[in-house]
Amino acid sequence: MTHIFHRTPAQPLQVALRGEGCYLFDAHGRRYFDGSGGAAVSCLGHGHPAVIAAIREQMDKLEYAHTSFFTSEPAERLASLLASQSPAELGNVYFLSGGSEAMEAALKMARQFHVENGEPQRVHFVSRRQSYHGNTLGALAIGGNLPRRKLYEPMLMPTTQVSPCYPYRYRQAGESDADYVSRLVAELEQHLLELGPETVAAFVAETVVGATSGALEPLPGYLKGMREVCDRHGVLLILDEVMCGIGRTGHYHAFSVEGVVPDLLTLAKGLGGGYQPIGAVLASDRVVGTITRGSGSFQHGHTYIGHPLACAAALAVQREIIEQNLCAQVRQRGEFLRGQLQERFAHHPHVGEIRGRGLFQAIELVRDRDSAEPFPASQRLHARIKQAAQSRGLICYPSGGTIDGVNGDHVLLAPPFISSEEQLHDAVAVLAGALDESLSSLT
Repeated sequence: MTHIFHRTPAQPLQVALRGEGCYLFDAHGRRYFDGSGGAAVSCLGHGHPAVIAAIREQMDKLEYAHTSFFTSEPAERLASLLASQSPAELGNVYFLSGGSEAMEAALKMARQFHVENGEPQRVHFVSRRQSYHGNTLGALAIGGNLPRRKLYEPMLMPTTQVSPCYPYRYRQAGESDADYVSRLVAELEQHLLELGPETVAAFVAETVVGATSGALEPLPGYLKGMREVCDRHGVLLILDEVMCGIGRTGHYHAFSVEGVVPDLLTLAKGLGGGYQPIGAVLASDRVVGTITRGSGSFQHGHTYIGHPLACAAALAVQREIIEQNLCAQVRQRGEFLRGQLQERFAHHPHVGEIRGRGLFQAIELVRDRDSAEPFPASQRLHARIKQAAQSRGLICYPSGGTIDGVNGDHVLLAPPFISSEEQLHDAVAVLAGALDESLSSLT
């Protein structure tokens, strides 16, 4: 019996009793490899002594102070560290309590920037289909995840979406990568022209798409082309790295290899590594300068922004990532993980594509490899795989609606940065067994 209103009350949950390194243990003593870091959160694994010590030390000093009265040492130090790891023009940090809050704040920053800049008519936000930006109403409105939006559509602000960068599904026959990118860039341009570019506030995109479509990385030149379109029409670029940022793809910021710098960047999961709830928006000097020269303050705020304990935990997490050079380790382990996935699934009759960067990898499942036909949505293959994998001791992150919000299944892996090659090898072996068990159960 439980008095918690769980996400799915009809499906009982195991009690997570403790965590150690890359593993979680339930109340029955069963061990699970945290192969998705929860939701790409636990980058340092569980029970990291340096992070726990930092939280305890901060608790002895100061647990809370409201940011309308005070700043705090851990918040200042964390902001300085984030600025030092970012392009010079992206050195202004606004702390939140999670990814959805970070996206809400970014949308409001974009709106206030344009108002203070003398363009209050810029009210439209454009994003992409098959992306996810959070579950609060503003973040949900800008997202392209149809199943999560559907119930709340009447409550959402109007936004519009363009096509995802999803070559496996949407590149045309005979179309090169470059031609496909050019087509997507032209689509955004035409979309802005139809809306009236002077009415558009921002274009929002995940640098590498996470939960909705499973580790979809941009083709070379894609984000650069989208940035150029935005610049041509005075539209801000907001990149969402809540899931794919802070080393997850093998680089501190995923956008750093794309030849672009966003106007606003959202971060969360790998920022605190799950040790405390925290998110952040990194804002450009242009955005912050315009707002402060205008009304003098950002018209937004929450009770727990810049929370000292959350910032102390995140600061300890970030120091470990930087001092242990974990981004390089993620690149190396990511290559190993990709190799293991290729070895197991490259010729699997029901795996259509293996994709991703660093320790952010996914397999897309198909009923038929030649036609790329998905399994019927009614069979809920992703849910079967999740259950089968967990029963075998692997936590992974399968999702449905991969292709269009209804059809398609994928499995996302986002293990801790500290995962060993042996652990990754074993995780892929368990996933293979769970996939085959789930396929055999289909009727």
